[in-house]
Amino acid sequence: MAQIREIKTRMKAVANIRRITKTMQMIATSKFARAEQKAVAARPYTLGVFDLVRELAATAGDVEHPLIQGVPAGADKPELILILTSDRGLCGPYNGGVLRAAMEVIKNAPSNPTIELVGKKGVAFLKFKEIPVAKRHTEFGDNPKREDVDRLAQQYMDRFIAGEISGVRVISMRYISAGKQKAESLQLLPLKPPATENAGPGVSYEFSPPAEELLSELLPVTVKTTLNQLFNEAAVSEHVARMIAMKSATDNAGKMGDRLKRTFNRARQAMITTELTEIISGAAALE
Repeated sequence: MAQIREIKTRMKAVANIRRITKTMQMIATSKFARAEQKAVAARPYTLGVFDLVRELAATAGDVEHPLIQGVPAGADKPELILILTSDRGLCGPYNGGVLRAAMEVIKNAPSNPTIELVGKKGVAFLKFKEIPVAKRHTEFGDNPKREDVDRLAQQYMDRFIAGEISGVRVISMRYISAGKQKAESLQLLPLKPPATENAGPGVSYEFSPPAEELLSELLPVTVKTTLNQLFNEAAVSEHVARMIAMKSATDNAGKMGDRLKRTFNRARQAMITTELTEIISGAAALE
């Protein structure tokens, strides 16, 4: 009897867990749909303006801008590495992939970089690895706002132009499809023009307004737009990872519930058989 009660308690606990994971799966699915629409819709513009500015910088001749070449005062300063992790767990391999990519970049950095972190899940890992975190950003969450990201991008540009840092690199999860996400490192600053070797004959452009004025307007927009896209793709990658993890947990809870139900039925049948045997034996003894 005690075994049957224990199995019933476990069945109830597993059913409760399944309801919770099912609810979390539905919430993650809803958030994923909204985040995916936002990230995918902005991707063509982000890639287009990024490539346009890099090509403009490469074909404008001797035009210089500190966001491209940097400043001499920052040449010997450390690079800033921004790592995008999540605030909440239960999202499968999401944080592990980002942190492994970050460790690879930090290990290969020419000097000790300055580390900044978004999200709570990277804190314990970096502390265990004895990697100091210069600043934690807690204002973004899983739905980063454009104005907050623009403010952060402007701070990085100001520090880069002032020569406080030699560059900015962002480690985040890139969203490819619902079934594939990849942790990547992107150099945000300085914006390097594409290599021109073996690129064929050059194209001559006539700029209006002048190239210097165009770059002064477009470069800050490019940096802000690119960083926004990285935050958006990190958010949608987190939601899809949590959706898949919760679906797997829900399926596993369902399978465990079925196994417990079979075990419960066998135990109950054994108990009934034992009771019938005792009744029959007792009746036979009275004859």
